Amino acid sequence: MLYLSRRWRGLHRYDDFVVERVHGAPILVMPTVFNPKRLRTGEFFASRLDAAIIGADDEVLDMGTGSGVCAVFAARHARRVVAVDINTAAVRCASINALLNRLEDKIEASHGDLFEPVAGRRFDLILFNPPFRHGEPCNDRDRAWRSVGVAERFAEGLEGHLKRAGCALLLLSTYADPEIFLGPLRRRGHRMSVLAEGRYLGERLSLYRIAPLSQTE
Repeated sequence: MLYLSRRWRGLHRYDDFVVERVHGAPILVMPTVFNPKRLRTGEFFASRLDAAIIGADDEVLDMGTGSGVCAVFAARHARRVVAVDINTAAVRCASINALLNRLEDKIEASHGDLFEPVAGRRFDLILFNPPFRHGEPCNDRDRAWRSVGVAERFAEGLEGHLKRAGCALLLLSTYADPEIFLGPLRRRGHRMSVLAEGRYLGERLSLYRIAPLSQTE
């Protein structure tokens, strides 16, 4: 039963190189890199990135880019996208997917932890599909699920990396307590609203729009 369950969810493919089709776009997934289709969150997030959210002159930061799926969909509309991940395999994967989708002139992939690779830079839009669960990750693949202190550091660094009218889109799942991320943001006075929701068997995904308190209505 465990073997059949893993095959049904596609987990047996995690140690392989596989090309998924995400809303028609080819997305290479390498070993240790979060699969945006099999685990739904990346595919759901990417489906919400359109011209109504991203302007032609926008500069976008895709934090925790994984396969780069959101960077690819954002780059279809934005002027420039910086894709950041702490997993070196994910950075390579995002670069390859930029090439596969002929967006290499718009996507810059960088290795590093949270805002570290973009110190001193500000963006119109920041995308974050974070590790939902609290705990020490046991390997690079587990970093996509578990972290310690990421929620607090994201909340602390967010305003300093947004342009004056900029905002962030944060994807959270009921697989973990959303307050892990919403609490630190709320304590810093950031304003939050639900932009979109996706309901699946046993899981609800919520895409939040986050705006700093310093922005006027």
